[in-house]
This record gives sequence, C-alpha cells and structure tokens, in this order.
Amino acid sequence: MAAAIDTPAVLIDLDTAEANIRAYQRYCDEHRLKLRPHIKTHKLPGLAEYQLAQGAVGITCQKVSEAEAMVNAGRMQDVLIAYNILGEAKVSRLRRLAERVNISVVADNIVVANGLSQGFADADRPLPVLVECNTGAERCGVPTPAAAADLALDIAALPGLAFAGLMTYPPAGQTASVTAWLSQARDLIISRGLEVPVISSGGSPDMWHAHEKSAATEYRVGTYVYNDRSLVERKVCGWQDCALTVLSTVVSVSGKHAIIDAGSKALTSDLFGLEGHGFVPDRPNLFIDLLSEEHGRVVSRDGALDLKIGDRLRIVPNHACVVSNLFDTVVLLRGDRHVGEARVAARGQVW
Repeated sequence: MAAAIDTPAVLIDLDTAEANIRAYQRYCDEHRLKLRPHIKTHKLPGLAEYQLAQGAVGITCQKVSEAEAMVNAGRMQDVLIAYNILGEAKVSRLRRLAERVNISVVADNIVVANGLSQGFADADRPLPVLVECNTGAERCGVPTPAAAADLALDIAALPGLAFAGLMTYPPAGQTASVTAWLSQARDLIISRGLEVPVISSGGSPDMWHAHEKSAATEYRVGTYVYNDRSLVERKVCGWQDCALTVLSTVVSVSGKHAIIDAGSKALTSDLFGLEGHGFVPDRPNLFIDLLSEEHGRVVSRDGALDLKIGDRLRIVPNHACVVSNLFDTVVLLRGDRHVGEARVAARGQVW
C-alpha cells in the first residue's frame, strides 16, 4: 500500500475514524447530551454525513466559507458557526446560507450583533444568535455571567435576531468552574425574562467528562474523529485510536540524524508543550526534533537510528486539525487497504 503513495501524504483510516465517531456518539446518547461535532478537524463532507447518520444533531463550523463548503455538499441542514462574524460581505453570505438551511451563530459584543441585525432585519425568519462566554480559556467571549445576560437581552431586542443560548470553549480540566459560570449566566438570563434554549460547551481534552458539565445541553468536539498525539498524551485515547497519520519518506541520512520530506507544511509546528513534532508508533525510539518548511529531522532517543534513504515513516502528528488544513486531498484507507482519496472540501476557503 504505502509504496504506491507519493509523499508526504495524509492517510485516514476510515475504520478507526468511524469507530471513534460511533464510540463518542454512544457516550453522548448514554448521557442524554446532544452532539454537534466540529468539522474543522476533518473538513470532509463524507465524514460529516457519517457523524449525522450516527446521531449528531448538526455540525459546527468556524467560518462562513467552511459552512458554505459543507452545505454545498448537500446534506448539512443544521450548522452552528462558532465565531464572531463581522463585516457586511460575510453577513451577506451568511444570510444567503441561512435562506437554505438552519444556521445559528455566536456573538460576544454588540458591534457584531448590530452587524448581524442589519443583515437580517428584513429576513423571513430571525437568525439565532448564542452569546459566546469566556469561561476561562481566554479567547473570545463575554467576561462575566452578568455581561452574558446583558448581551442576551440586547440580542433579543435587535431586529432580525433571536437569542438562542450560550456557547463556550472551556479551559480543560475546569469542569466545576465552567459549570458554575454557565449556570449563573443561565439563571440571570431566565430571571430577566428570556429562555435559554441551548448551552453549548466543547473541547476534546475533556470529552469523556462532558456529562459532568451539568449546565450544558450540547457538546462540540472535533479532534475525536481522528485523535492525535496531544490527546494520547492527555490519556483521552490510545495510539490505536489515531485515524490520521502523515506518511513520509527518508530522503537523507547523515551521521546521527535523518531527513524526511515532511516539514512544517505537513506536520505543523504546534507543540502543545510536547517534545518533538509527532510520534512514530512503529518506531518509538525515533524523535522528530526539528522542522523547517519541507524538512523534518529525525533522531534516535537510544542512538539506534537504523534508517536508510527510501524508508517510509507513518507519523501521528501533535495536532491533527492543522494537518488536515495543510493538504488538498487525503488518502483513504481501511486498515492497510487503499480505498481512494478525498478532497478536503472546507480547506483554505476565504472567510
């Protein structure tokens, strides 16, 4: 199989990816938690359709262009875009999309909300808007539960919009504080006369503890479909659960190191606090210690490099999501059987 594939290449084991999807859907079903997977990890309509077929309530996208790509594939009917959408051009595209399928969005400030309102004021149906909450991850989000309540009321009062709930990307390992934050915000909003239909949380590192976030009604998770080295190191999964690998070729051997044809444009420079740029399950003594754009330097932890020019290495990357975005196509496998290729449909789109 591997000898016929040009490198560097991204390999997707569909058997493993589908098993990951089924396993987490079962977990959500058992805990009566709605699952809304994030497609930013795979960006493939085929896998999104499989997620929906297993019971996901919809999908999550990060950009209008991602949502367009997934909806244009034909079967996506319920999409959350979990990012502030700012600017007349983007809002115009959003409206065209919302006229075709059920779209909801987020906002963490009145400027974004006003822009959405201007674009949807005369729409046939209001645009559902969730308030994004900063529960400790320090990305986007209103800073306090009181601010969440204030923005919820502002959204509800704007033409063309409907307040739809709360959304957060929480910090890993802080379940109790995140639950308290969201519960307080929900209760404040209800006390001021609004319903809170959805409380959307997420994050792959805490995915097996999602049910402990008692305030959440749905969970967004992306990396689980492939898993990666960062999740193995966090004990979220095992190496056998990693569906995405990068196939590379040794192109040079010199002294105590070798060079593979997978650099930062194939493996990503994300470290997540880890040592090195990926893991070779078949050769755990090997260590990818340095990347440039097209070169990956491989050394041995025990001095036994034992590589020759032309050897192939399958690498589990530190961060699967970025790797998906670096390739136009991925190679599809079932075990060691090559079953085709897929275009990464939602990759590299303009906003």
